[in-house]
Amino acid sequence: MEIPAINLKAIVFVHWLLTTWGCMYPWLPLSYVWGNFTILAIAVWAIAQRDSIDAVLMFLIGMSITILTDIVHFGIYYPSGAIVSSLFRFCAGMAILSLILKPASCFFVYQMYRERGGEYVGFDLETSSVDSRYTMDSVESVPHIRHC
Repeated sequence: MEIPAINLKAIVFVHWLLTTWGCMYPWLPLSYVWGNFTILAIAVWAIAQRDSIDAVLMFLIGMSITILTDIVHFGIYYPSGAIVSSLFRFCAGMAILSLILKPASCFFVYQMYRERGGEYVGFDLETSSVDSRYTMDSVESVPHIRHC
């Protein structure tokens, strides 16, 4: 089964619209606004430079980070037990919908990253005292240090 290609412009437009609607009522701090719109600005860079792997990777990492920060913002600033207006409920709903769609957007952006030539790079947690260019099979493979 092939994964459908989603246009980056559509992802950016949906998140821009939902973030704008989520910020219509002043219940979230400016860090939410700045964080989400900064990531959308990086997405515009990824749209403008179609062959840039870095732009898509930065957008992917930024979207992943905003998932966590959005959860923290909603957990801290959502009013509990208060009587709220319908405008607040609409804005909170749109912000939460944006958060729900972010993992799917990250998946599609990761597919775009792979299409542009990006590769998955694992983090090697093992440390060794010998440079990875050299094997540990023989003494000849260890670099020689010349003393003057």
